[in-house]
Amino acid sequence: MVVISDLAIQSAQMLLVLMLAPLLTGFIRKVKARLLRRRGAPIVQPYRDLLRLLRKEVILADTASWLFRVIPYLIFATIWVAAALVPTFATSLLFSWSADLIAIIALLGSARFFLALAGMDVGTSFGGIGSSREVMIATLAEPAMIMIVFTLALLAGSTQLSNVASFMLSSSVGVRVSLALALVALVMVAIAENARIPVDNPATHLELTMVHEAMVLEYSGRHLAMIELAASLKLLLYISLIGCVFLPWGLALPGAGAAAQVAGVAAYIAKLAAGGFLLALFETTVAKMRVFRVPDFLGAALMLGLLGTLLLFVSRSL
Repeated sequence: MVVISDLAIQSAQMLLVLMLAPLLTGFIRKVKARLLRRRGAPIVQPYRDLLRLLRKEVILADTASWLFRVIPYLIFATIWVAAALVPTFATSLLFSWSADLIAIIALLGSARFFLALAGMDVGTSFGGIGSSREVMIATLAEPAMIMIVFTLALLAGSTQLSNVASFMLSSSVGVRVSLALALVALVMVAIAENARIPVDNPATHLELTMVHEAMVLEYSGRHLAMIELAASLKLLLYISLIGCVFLPWGLALPGAGAAAQVAGVAAYIAKLAAGGFLLALFETTVAKMRVFRVPDFLGAALMLGLLGTLLLFVSRSL
């Protein structure tokens, strides 16, 4: 019975992140529209868009290979697994032992590789441009993430998210400059990885600026639905990661009852709403930067992560 209960809770988390991902995207769009004094689409519009795409016919280019058809499902499955591994409302889930920061980075890197490969598979110029820009962003985003992981691992003594969250909830954390630097670096990486302003504009189709949209222009129907849902899951994953590591309040600890888990779900939804509101507010106050300035942006994130790690080494050596 215990195993069945743990499996049911783990399945509930997988369904929770899957159902909340489009809602988070719709909430961000709604808040941005309100901040711009527009009415905006309903919050549930991403669900309607996904259903509409699922009902549409798939149109494939003559030069598309079998890999082009399989990649959307691989990307969706990979990102869904990564999002389900991040503790959302409890730290004692069945698969908590596999919720490792390095494993999550590897899963995200695999999804990025497949997406860049899909952009080049058809052979269009837009797909090649988007894939090259995506790889360029990854060359700086992944080292920055590794430095953030080093900072957290030096503090918590583990890269497992449950252990990191438990450490952050303890009284031994204190006020640390290294954590603030890691938080800022993680936010910058999250903005770049999710193709948000100022790195990319998810609402544009201008060939001079788009990155993510350039790689998926040839997709349609259910294939495009899988990619759009995976993009929403990726955004939810990063907000969940920030909430789990830096704002772990509300997480149900091991041995907690059903009431604590329900409170954890409510706290998790509140974190998503706060993160979505701050993202929408940030995107309405900054402008899209040029593509050639993106390495400077991510280079700053890399330096912040490196400074956080160096500060910990210095503080321990003194």
